Amino acid sequence: MDKTEKLHLMEKILRELDDVANSQTSLLKKVAQLEAENINLGNGLLEKQLPEIHSKTDDALNAAIKLQAEFAEVKDKFIKDNKLDEVLPEAK
Repeated sequence: MDKTEKLHLMEKILRELDDVANSQTSLLKKVAQLEAENINLGNGLLEKQLPEIHSKTDDALNAAIKLQAEFAEVKDKFIKDNKLDEVLPEAK
């Protein structure tokens, strides 16, 4: 795989990580909605287990965002180290 192909794959991975973060955000909103709805329902099972799901989803979202930022730095370094910004200025 040449450098340009690697760069395109890195960009694809970053887009997919963004999709993961967006999906986790949607899931987090849905869990929060369920928690709010359960305030009226008052179901003990939901009251006990939804906060754990909320917490784990929030942790997954934060991990995805952190990974996305760190991998963006890896991609930027790859561009700089291989002087791809001179060849492919639109690749940033």
